[in-house]
Formats: sequence, C-alpha cells, structure tokens
Amino acid sequence: MRSVRRIFRHRSMVAMMILIFLMVIGFLVEKEWIDRVEEERSFEQLYQEAEEMAREIEAHAKADREQLELLATVIAGCDDLASQEVWDILGSYITIGMMSRLELLLPDDTVLIRERKKVNVNGQISFVEEAERGAHISERTRDWSGEHEYILRHYVPVVREGETIAMLYGVVELGSLPQNFIVRPYDDQAAIYIIEGSDGDFLVDTWHEDEELGNIWAEGTRTMAPGYNHEQLKQGLIDGKRDYVVFVSQTTGSFLYMYYMPLAINDWRIALSVPEEVVLSDAHEIRSITNCFLVFEGACFLLVFLSGVWFVREESKEKQRSLDVAHYIYDVGKLLFDAHVKHENIQLALAKVGETIAADEVVLQMSAANQEKLTYLWQKEDKHKEKKKEKWERNMLALLAYFREGHDYFAAHDAAVLQKWLPWEKNMKNMIAVPIKNADGHLYGVLLACNAADTGDLVELFKSMGLNFSMLYRNMQSYDSMREQGETDALLGIYNRNRYEADLPKYPKMYHTSLACVYMDVNGLHELNNQQGHGAGDQALKRVAEELQRQYGFSFTYRIGGDEFVAFVVDEEEKNVRYKGEDIRRKLEENGIYVSVGIAWEKAISDMDTLVKSAEKQMYERKQQFYEYTRYQRGY
Repeated sequence: MRSVRRIFRHRSMVAMMILIFLMVIGFLVEKEWIDRVEEERSFEQLYQEAEEMAREIEAHAKADREQLELLATVIAGCDDLASQEVWDILGSYITIGMMSRLELLLPDDTVLIRERKKVNVNGQISFVEEAERGAHISERTRDWSGEHEYILRHYVPVVREGETIAMLYGVVELGSLPQNFIVRPYDDQAAIYIIEGSDGDFLVDTWHEDEELGNIWAEGTRTMAPGYNHEQLKQGLIDGKRDYVVFVSQTTGSFLYMYYMPLAINDWRIALSVPEEVVLSDAHEIRSITNCFLVFEGACFLLVFLSGVWFVREESKEKQRSLDVAHYIYDVGKLLFDAHVKHENIQLALAKVGETIAADEVVLQMSAANQEKLTYLWQKEDKHKEKKKEKWERNMLALLAYFREGHDYFAAHDAAVLQKWLPWEKNMKNMIAVPIKNADGHLYGVLLACNAADTGDLVELFKSMGLNFSMLYRNMQSYDSMREQGETDALLGIYNRNRYEADLPKYPKMYHTSLACVYMDVNGLHELNNQQGHGAGDQALKRVAEELQRQYGFSFTYRIGGDEFVAFVVDEEEKNVRYKGEDIRRKLEENGIYVSVGIAWEKAISDMDTLVKSAEKQMYERKQQFYEYTRYQRGY
C-alpha cells in the first residue's frame, strides 16, 4: 500500500514538476510575445506622433496661406498701397498659425512694416525674384530687421488686373515656432527637427534651442547604433523616405531613435528624436513586471501570473481609453479647424461628438454676425429632424439665460428637472450643455447633448468639445469680416468684382421666367476728374450706385471696373427692366451725369458670359453714339 502511495506521490510530484516546467516555458514564451507586441506598439506610437506633428505643421501652413491670400485680395482693392487701410491690415494682424507679423514688399524693393515704417531692403530681398516665384515659402534666412535670428517668409502675390503690384508675406520666426505647436510628442520628451531635404539645413531644432541652427550633414561625427549609418540617413532625407535610424547619445550613451518623414511644404522633412527609454516605455514596463514573476515557482506561479496579466490589461485599457478621448477631442478640433469655410464639417463634428459620448442628440446654436440664429442638429436616428430643430431654436433662451449668470456647464439627470427645461420631451434621461463664447468671453451660443453615456469624465470631455466650438465661432467671425472687406467696394459700399465673379454662376439657378443683365458705364468720367477733381468723380460714381440699388437692389448690383457697373434682374418683364434703366439714365442726366446703358433680357439662359457680353455690346454702342453726338454738338 505504501509503495502504491509512494508511486502515486512520485508521479504527482513529477506531474507537478512537469506542469510547473511547462508553465515556466509557457510564461517565458508569452513574455517574449508580449515584449514583441509592446515594442511594435511603441514604434507605431512613434510613427503616429510624427504623423500628427506633420499634419499640424501642414495645417498651419495651409491656414496661413489662405489668410494671406484673403488679405492680399483686400489690399489689391486699395487704390494706394501706402493707405491707412493697408497700414491697419499690417498692424492689426494677430498671430494664429506660424506667422508672427505681416509685411508688404513693393516693386521698388522697399517694405511696409507694422510699425508704420517704409524700409529699404534693396540687396536683401528682391521683388522681381520673389514675384516670379509667386506664392511660396522662402528658404531659411536671417531677419533683415537686425535681430539676427533665422526666419522664413511666406509670400503671396497682391494682384490687380492680372499684374503683381506687391508681395504680401508673413514672417515665421524659426526660434519661437515650436511654441505655436499644439501637438507635444511624448509630453515634450521628444526633440523636434524640421529639415531642408535638399541641403540638410535645420529650420527647427528643439534639442539645441540655445545654439546656432546647424546642418544635419554636420552631425556625421555622431556614433550610430549597429546596423545604421549616416549615408542611410542622408539618402533617406534626400529621397523623402519614411524611416528611422538609431543614434548613440553623446552624453548618456543610451540609444536615441530618430524617425523622419516628408512634409507637404517645399522640400521639408520632419524628424522626431526620442530616447529609447521613452519610445519603449511601455515595453520596459511590461518587462519589469513580467521579470518579477520568474522568482515565483510552484503553486503561486499561476496566481501571480494571472494577477500580472490582469493588471497589465486593465492598465492598457485605461491608457487606451485616455488616448481614445484625446484622439476624439483632436478629431473634433481637426474637423472644426476650417469649418468656417467648409460648413459641412460642422455637422460632421457634431456627429463625432455624438458618437464619442454615445448621445441620442447633439445640438449647436450660435449667433451669426448679423444676429441670425444658426442651429445645427445631429440625431442618432433621423426622426422628425426639422420639427426637433425648430423646437430647439425656440427653447434655447432658458439655457442662454442660465449661462449668462456665469455657469460654465449644465448637467441634469432628474426627470422632473429635465421636464422643466425640456417640456416637449417625454423620454429624456439626461442632458449636458456648455456655453459657446467669443474671445472676450461674451456668450454667443450653446452646445448640448441629450441621453449621453453616463461616464465619470463626461463633463470635462464635453467642456473640451465646447472649447473647440468656441474657437469655431471666433474663426467664423474673423472670416466673415475679412470676406466682407474683400467683396465690397471701399468707395461705394456695393459689391465689387470679386463678389460679381463669385455670384455669376448662381444666377442661372435663381430665375424662373427670365433673367436680365443691365450693363452701365459712366461717360466722361476721365474728363470730369481732370476738370473738377477726383472728388467730383467719386460723387458721380456714388450717385450711379445709389440709382442702381434703388431700382435693382443691393444684392444684385456690382461695380466691376473703374466706371463700369452691372446689375441683374430676376423674373421681371423686359419692358419694366428697360423702363428702369431709362429712368436711371434720365435722373442721372438731370444731375449732369451721363451714362450709357446696355440691357440683355432672356427667357432661357445657357451661358451667363453670352448674356453679359450682349449687354456690354449694347452699352458700347450707346457710348459710341454719345461721343459722336457730343463731337457733332461741339462742331468737330
């Protein structure tokens, strides 16, 4: 009996040893697998950090270009480039993207600066050379102002009637550029480099901030890790590859991982240099945890192992959740970055908010510049959307009054409270709302969500979303203001040629029965300016604009040239259109102002260009008759 027990005990021990051995082997195999997965995830994060950094820089450059082009259009409409209006544009610029200030390069190689000075930069900047290149970003250069720091100049041409009359540029101060970045790779533990791919010059080097900007080819003395060489790095940068190399730190002796990739700006490259312990922090953490398990054997091994795996998984879930939240906020901000131009992005952003917090409805209401209420609604299920939208439009006053009292959010989960705020809703479970404010802190709207998932950080997350929409409102205000300046004639207050060309394709879709074009030209304006002064000429133009608006309305009247005007008439009988044109001509003539009027009226419009040219041709015929009659009267 004892031998049986002994045999059984022996076999049990062997079995246990085999089991423990297999568990240890399995643990080691699993440990190796976890290490590899975490390393791959770590490298993927490195690539993603560089990608996000690149996209931000490209977005800044694009936004700067659009802003410069808009301002260039406004400046082109100014008769005098040294006028008060131009000085105001240069002096009032507020840093938004990468540019720190605006300056205007004139054909005589002088520059208008924001300090309301005109500086001669002959020999430092050439108007001819920069104008030939058109819109572009310059190479790295020293600031001519005497501050001796490295800068870039972001140029756009100022074009009037097809001729470049000046070059507007924004100054990008390379030393302070990283301060404008929103993305902070690895919580500012990474060094950021922007490099000229063609010659290797550094544009940005956050690792040597207090030192002279150098050249990456000059880093050839730095020791590389086994398997990497300087030629690989140089050729990769020149070819615009996405790759990484590993350096050996000259101070600590540890490895530095440098990932580089091309930027969609000039021939630029972006590179991130990160210490190995930061890149592989997750992998190192896993290794530290799993190595502890090697000291345990026997029965406690499985328990410790399972506890360790559970801990790692829970920690990874929490980290992933935090990353997901940050990505959601970033995605909403990215959608709203240019939503003041692409209004469809507002609806996409609301959908992103709704999906992020698992809400049934998300509502945004803002006041436009003309105090019109703009209401946007996203629903999980598109049911009775227009009726819901109308109800929200009528019932925002209570929330607006609540936020005017100084509250920074509203959250309700009680049915009785919700019925007080939303009496038309019967199945509401919860509601959260935040104010939309401008830069001065004034309340201009509300962002709210209904039936959102009840998570612990919902309030803070929604506040972050609200800040993004507040930025959208400020962008919309700035854009509408600049667009209005760029579309309105500074002297007459009516639409200019920019607005005319933008509206022209819209007219074929506006009429039902007919469309008419009224083309008007002021006769003898040049002689009037010479004899009585430009003030008299300006008054004549103002009187013409007033008469056109009186008969045809502000929205359909344009000044398209110095003394040329166009108006469009929708769905009106031909005789009435011609009567109004004759009435304008007669009233102006009574005041000593002579105009030539051409009118083209059509029932079916296939080509707006043909309609306008027909009216223009009639106008020139009347103008020729006028001057022939004038010469006859004078006995010529």
